[in-house]
Amino acid sequence: MELFPPIPLREWSDTKETLHRFLQIVGKIRLSASPRRNHWWNVPFHLTGNGITTRPMGLVDGNAMFTVDFDFVSHLLVARTIDGRSASFSLPGHSVSSFYRETRATLEGLGVHVRIPHPRPYDLPDADRPFEEDTEHATYDPNAAHRYWFVLSQVGMVLEEYAAGFSGKTSPVHHFWHTFDIAMTRFGSRALDQPREAGPLVREAYSRDVVSFGFWFGDETVAEPAFYAYVVPEPDGLAERPLEPARAEWASSGQGHLALLRYEHVRKEPDPRGVVLSFYESAYRAGADLLGWDVDAVDCPHGVTDPLCEIG
Repeated sequence: MELFPPIPLREWSDTKETLHRFLQIVGKIRLSASPRRNHWWNVPFHLTGNGITTRPMGLVDGNAMFTVDFDFVSHLLVARTIDGRSASFSLPGHSVSSFYRETRATLEGLGVHVRIPHPRPYDLPDADRPFEEDTEHATYDPNAAHRYWFVLSQVGMVLEEYAAGFSGKTSPVHHFWHTFDIAMTRFGSRALDQPREAGPLVREAYSRDVVSFGFWFGDETVAEPAFYAYVVPEPDGLAERPLEPARAEWASSGQGHLALLRYEHVRKEPDPRGVVLSFYESAYRAGADLLGWDVDAVDCPHGVTDPLCEIG
């Protein structure tokens, strides 16, 4: 199987826009039905062998434990309860409106009563339109959805490998439904006092200094898939630091910079996995050095902290 197969945004943008809203609906259920974790770690999806999962949730919202999974091999939404009952429906053929109604009806049929405080898209152009009224987004190409999951899974494994080299506080590798990216973040110990006007999402996500790494499938700003990294707070001189490979760049993003490496550039390399790992490491070294982190103290070669362990 090809590592990092082609997935140009233009070829599946309609499916991506529909699927993004499907994920937001289930993601908002996860947000409402899970115990809150620092930096919103309770909110994103995690990867499975055939799609993505909310992981177990419930109890805190009065429901028994339940999960909701997207199966991008059989193209189903699957809900399960802790007592072994399950229900599912096919993903193709749904608009956002019908998906929203069917998801809620499926959970109700299992005795799961969910509440979505704000049942509309988050930070998307149609953020004022309720999910139930969205009949515009209704494209689901099974081949495109499977390719999305396939790429997501491959990138996820590279991020897992890169995460192993750091023994400090590290987020899981997780898929964010609000931004439709997959990411992993390394944390420092410096507390940041974000301004109140930054809002609760930013204040919680960046309450410590971080270097974050990820991948997204493209959007209106960068209209192609790309690997990325960024540093918060962004230190002076970050954009002057070198990145690997030479095709990587520091791109302006709002008030700061993103380290960017285009997916198509990676695909053409003899060792694409190694190139991505080198890219992440170069961005990490640039950010951690300027933030004043003790890089040696948290270094964790091959995921091992035992000084007597021999790596074979």
